[in-house]
Amino acid sequence: MGRIVVEVQIENGTDSTCRIHCDALVDTGAAYLTLPKAWQARLGQLIKLDTVEVETATQTVVSGDIYGPVLLRMEHFRPVLTEVLFIEMEPADGQYEPLIGYIPLEQAQAAVDLLGHRLVKISRVDLK
Repeated sequence: MGRIVVEVQIENGTDSTCRIHCDALVDTGAAYLTLPKAWQARLGQLIKLDTVEVETATQTVVSGDIYGPVLLRMEHFRPVLTEVLFIEMEPADGQYEPLIGYIPLEQAQAAVDLLGHRLVKISRVDLK
């Protein structure tokens, strides 16, 4: 399967002057919008909601902090207020790889098109 990377803007839900513009990997195996802890100060003052243990793709267990609210904007999809998980990340080739997990994808009514290697808008929200 190919990689799906989308351009996003993430801003503090209560202070729109604090924002991050980056590319993020769509990862349906991840739950949250996940950013490197090194970027946390760029979003200003957020509310800490929880500390959780997470298992990474390499099966390493690390601690992460969930903060919110943040406003996530992905091109062609409605903006959504969501939470962000900050974890320690090692940059690959000098670049961090933020992740967009299934929770913000569902909030934005975005689905993965496996054949087209892109995100598509779903027409209805599933309440079943």
